[in-house]
Amino acid sequence: MTDAVLLKQTGEGLGTFTPIKDGLTVSKLLNSTRPKSETQAVVSKDLSKTYGRTQALDKVSIHVAPGSFYGLLGPNGAGKSTLMKLMVGVLAPSGGSIEVFGHKAGKGDEVRTMVGYVPQDVALYGSLTGKQNLEFFGSMYGLRGRPLQQSIDEILEFIGLTEKAGEAVKSYSGGMKRRLNIAAALLHKPRLLLLDEPTVGVDPHSRQRMFEMLKHLQAQGATIVYSSHYMEEVEELCDTVGIIDHGQLVDQDPLPELLARYAGQEVYLEISPDGTVPPDIPAWLASCSTRLRSVRPLGSGWLAEAENRADLMADILAAARQKALIFRRLELVKPSLESVFLKLTGTSLRDQ
Repeated sequence: MTDAVLLKQTGEGLGTFTPIKDGLTVSKLLNSTRPKSETQAVVSKDLSKTYGRTQALDKVSIHVAPGSFYGLLGPNGAGKSTLMKLMVGVLAPSGGSIEVFGHKAGKGDEVRTMVGYVPQDVALYGSLTGKQNLEFFGSMYGLRGRPLQQSIDEILEFIGLTEKAGEAVKSYSGGMKRRLNIAAALLHKPRLLLLDEPTVGVDPHSRQRMFEMLKHLQAQGATIVYSSHYMEEVEELCDTVGIIDHGQLVDQDPLPELLARYAGQEVYLEISPDGTVPPDIPAWLASCSTRLRSVRPLGSGWLAEAENRADLMADILAAARQKALIFRRLELVKPSLESVFLKLTGTSLRDQ
């Protein structure tokens, strides 16, 4: 891996960061900016960003509650990374506004110390050791001397890289680099952690270890915004989800509420050729139940949706007995983010 240039990038890069003024400690910054309990961690109103003629974000209004684990779900190119960079203040909006804990995003040292940002591309210096990388990034947040070394020791133990701290980062595995990248964003103990597609190129074992780290951080009171195009990651980690597509925030809410509102009451069925097979299965299903809303093929079977899936299941079973049908599979479908995304965007995330 080539050395990442964190401090001087332009355009859509990480932007230009300057060290926090000497003598201004992280603890003082956090104490002086502690908001009232009702202050949202992130709030944007009609937030827009354009690159030339490209509309990357279009009037996005997002709200992230303190202490929440907010999943930003959408396909590649939907605008997730742009939104993250606006949150951290690396990019300036083309329109609208965005605040972090009641302060304009990216304005002043006090605001910047509240935020830890883990970009999609690993931002580390490969020729430096893991510890040297952390010393460098810690110094950018005003950490010096013993407080910095203590923070480094704690964070290395937390991410499980103490024994590898003296080795060059270019020798690290993909998962180790990702964990060190997260560590660099945690050194100054931010209240808001932004992670942009952090599991890209990470093996399953390292991914699970990363998930355990993030769950532990949230349990300690951190607010986390996590962007991904993997449904299963967002479902496992996040209590609140925002769905973004073509630069627009389609909807956002606590995950259970999204599932209740959009995820269908669905039954999946596969009919065995060992019994009677209706020539037109959608038509047969429609004749089975007046509760049926829709039918669509899925894999080697059919997905039927109704107002109440249990009632639909009962209707199908009653009709099947009369026709001597044999089911290879007949099951209630658990509501999922996949069905929510399909309802809101008209397409499957896996198809994009």
